[in-house]
Amino acid sequence: MKLDILAIGAHPDDVELGCGATLAKEVSKGKKVGIIDLTRGELGTRGTAETRDEEAFNAAKILGVQSRFNMRFSDGFFLNDKKHQLEIIKMIRFYQPEIVICNAIADRHIDHPKGSDLVSDACFLSGLKKIETIYGESKEPQQPWRPKAVYHYIQWKDIEPDVVVDVSGFMDKKMESVLAYKTQFYDPNSKEPETPISSKNFTDSVEYRARNLGRLVGVEHAEGYTVERFVAIDSFFDIK
Repeated sequence: MKLDILAIGAHPDDVELGCGATLAKEVSKGKKVGIIDLTRGELGTRGTAETRDEEAFNAAKILGVQSRFNMRFSDGFFLNDKKHQLEIIKMIRFYQPEIVICNAIADRHIDHPKGSDLVSDACFLSGLKKIETIYGESKEPQQPWRPKAVYHYIQWKDIEPDVVVDVSGFMDKKMESVLAYKTQFYDPNSKEPETPISSKNFTDSVEYRARNLGRLVGVEHAEGYTVERFVAIDSFFDIK
């Protein structure tokens, strides 16, 4: 399945929180978008791996993405090593995305920068023809594929973005997909233990970060990203 954008997160809900509005906007424009979760979030304090599976499925439907796949790596303990890189390379070569969006380059949760580095390294290695991979039932070696660009969304830490995407009109869809993770986020009636992301302040922060980034560039809402190479434009008039 050829995708325009492949969004990857260490845990189910990372993608929704980091770039959900961007994905919803691109889907509305006819782009083919997929999501990969590296783990099932099985170490999360609230909920279970099974509830996360269901919530991730519901969130994907809300965003309208073409596919969602879970790598089932070990939550908290996966590594950026050859074994895990090869598994990600197989997925990149299978989906052949033009753009990959992945975890923040630095963050509170150790899986986020690990996932960021893992995906970034795999995107580069995926373009090397001497790395041979076979995926699924096919006995034929996969063809090399390297995305045109890798972008990193922003998570817990307020990292200054290199580029922002105007997502005005798509924040409601983003928040609906985020709140599909009913066991994870603010619920005044929940009997689950409190966590850093279960407070109302956290849920509110998702909206006000997007509103503040939008304010800084003159739109209603925006999502920010860091880049791995310079962003090139054809003309200054392309900049909003």
